[in-house]
Amino acid sequence: MTRLGDAADMLVGFAFKSAGFLDAEADGIPLVRGDNVQQGYIRWGDKTKKWPIAEVDEFERYQLTVDDVILAMDRPIVGDGLKMAWIKPDDLPCLLVQRVCRLRGKPNVALTRFIRYVLAAPAFSDHIHRITTGANIPHISGKDIAAYEFHLPGIDEQAAVVECLSAYDDLIATNQRRIALLEDAARHVYREWFVHLRFPGHESASVNGGMPEGWHIQALSAIAEVNARSVGSKEQPDSVLYIDISSVTPGSVGAMTEYAFSAAPGRARRRVSHGDVIWSCVRPNRRSYALIWQPAENVVVSTGFAVLSAAQVPFSYLYLATTTDEFVGYLERNATGAAYPAVTSKIFEDAEVICPDTDTLDSFNKFVLPMLSQMETLKAQNASLARARDLLLPKLMAGKLDVSTIRLPEEATT
Repeated sequence: MTRLGDAADMLVGFAFKSAGFLDAEADGIPLVRGDNVQQGYIRWGDKTKKWPIAEVDEFERYQLTVDDVILAMDRPIVGDGLKMAWIKPDDLPCLLVQRVCRLRGKPNVALTRFIRYVLAAPAFSDHIHRITTGANIPHISGKDIAAYEFHLPGIDEQAAVVECLSAYDDLIATNQRRIALLEDAARHVYREWFVHLRFPGHESASVNGGMPEGWHIQALSAIAEVNARSVGSKEQPDSVLYIDISSVTPGSVGAMTEYAFSAAPGRARRRVSHGDVIWSCVRPNRRSYALIWQPAENVVVSTGFAVLSAAQVPFSYLYLATTTDEFVGYLERNATGAAYPAVTSKIFEDAEVICPDTDTLDSFNKFVLPMLSQMETLKAQNASLARARDLLLPKLMAGKLDVSTIRLPEEATT
């Protein structure tokens, strides 16, 4: 048994001053902050902040390299996953920011890529759950990370395990990048059409009071229903697939828990349909929202969600309109409660949104819906790959499987 701190070189990032941050479009070096660390990859896009190139040399110690393992130290677990990633060639160059930990295997002791799988194993997540402290901002310390103990095999055996598991992770990471690109593209189209008003035909459109003819600003309740369906006393299913707030991260639903209805949590009551948008009413700044895609009939969500069902607009428009920075800001301003800021369904119903004309909405839906569909297909593929990898991971780490007998995912999915 080996302590993680004895097998890995650990470094916590530098306290770069936010006043010096540059935006994503500026010429600078990207900063890896906690917001950038996702489950298995670094998300850039609208999350990107940079540091001036002229000042980079003095921070050489905090420059990252390929395969560096990155662990968020604030809110280290989101939904059902650990905010742990590793640096790919496309991420470079980049610098490490405070409250983010970098791990590298020590020479002749541990491979850095093996350390990645040490952190990916369920036992490490269990360790993180135990050591996490803080109510408003759950966090972990470098000392507690270093104290984790695990079984460390020889270098050759580490290499064999890495070769097998990385085949799964490489596919998952590729899909995650594609998902992020598709989402960024869909949001870019939304902003161009409905924020900057550069929609098809805008050059010849009549504008009155800053709004194209036929467009209106309306309450959300005029174009969507909020919490339209619940499980009634006379229609109780035998079992439910339950989505809790903790399993939802921005744009994604993690694991669903199956219960006999009689044993399900009392909050497992909201029914959902294809195209519904679920939004956590608690701590809206965390952006716990997702688009429901072709759910099973018995899927239900917590009553802690507001379920938005499109009525007068396509659900593709509803999803993108209610997940913008502006909409999140509206929810944050109207949340009440100090420890657990929350909004009510009435806050959602009263939110003002732009309602374009029908032809523009139809054109937008035809353009964006295939992007959302492809994102959901990739998410399903990743879930399947992750399940296969997670079945193998603890057995390989414990030396209970012969790596040479395992089919890699490219072969299994061909």
